[in-house]
Amino acid sequence: MLKVGVFGAGHLGKFHLNNWVEIEGVTLVGFYDPDDAIAMPVAQKYNLQRFTDPHALMHACDAVDIVAPTTYHYQLCQAAIRMGKHVFVEKPLANTMDEARELVKLAREANIKFQVGHVERFNPAFQALDGYSLNPMFIEVHRLAQFNPRGTDVSVILDLMIHDIDIILSIVNSNVNHISANGVAVMSDTPDIANVRIEFDNGCVANLTSSRISMKKMRKMRLFQKDAYIGIDFLDKKAEIIKLNAPGDKNVFTFDIETNNGKKTIAVANPLVQEGNAIKAELEAFVKAILGNTETPVTVVDGYRAMDVAHQILDKINKTSVA
Repeated sequence: MLKVGVFGAGHLGKFHLNNWVEIEGVTLVGFYDPDDAIAMPVAQKYNLQRFTDPHALMHACDAVDIVAPTTYHYQLCQAAIRMGKHVFVEKPLANTMDEARELVKLAREANIKFQVGHVERFNPAFQALDGYSLNPMFIEVHRLAQFNPRGTDVSVILDLMIHDIDIILSIVNSNVNHISANGVAVMSDTPDIANVRIEFDNGCVANLTSSRISMKKMRKMRLFQKDAYIGIDFLDKKAEIIKLNAPGDKNVFTFDIETNNGKKTIAVANPLVQEGNAIKAELEAFVKAILGNTETPVTVVDGYRAMDVAHQILDKINKTSVA
């Protein structure tokens, strides 16, 4: 049995605890949270040992799940890595780029499994496109949320947009060439709404808008490529593919249009989106990587790359606001 300890039992930590108790091959050793008001009810509800010393919990585990605030990610991750423990840490990877670089170095040297919690990789709508060739040349993203004081210790870039940055970096096989960005702090001390344009070396352009002060929720990504349009609704768990029909295609709906080059058949497909729990799926993938000695699906380098782009965006916004 893989022995796991959870660090942080707040809002998201409770979701992790709920899922860990359902994952086969895992023994939940205990949890660490310094806040008595949070920790005592959790210990009772889950009948789980509360550790008051984080290092004692690490010593008792094979793997750690770090769901603490971002400012604590580095000190907990590096302590666990130095003990040779496998690490799952929520996004963003760390609080600063220097901390992120050090974690990449430590994880490589220790040869442990390290996964970053970019949960949208496991969203059933995105998973439904697995196996489909994604080569976008234009990407449009809207991620809008209603205001919630929880999470405003970081900007909307590191809170919301980083999900889409990670997804985009995972499907665009090219380096970032240029970033333009603008953002405004409305309800907090950091940007609450931002619009970003990312240009890649291969010519792909991504436009991203993220807001945490919207009246309605939206989590949509649209991919445009030479042969198709792909729509992903992360919130309502839907996916759509519209493309020129090819022989042998099995599509939900087809129709013909007249073009300058003659009649074309358009195929509209709605890939089957399986019901699923993205948090449980990412934790199960982490366990599978440990037990099977394989690479984690969202590596420490993936987490670093997403964070690097996010910080470049923040630098652009800061320069724009100063000007």
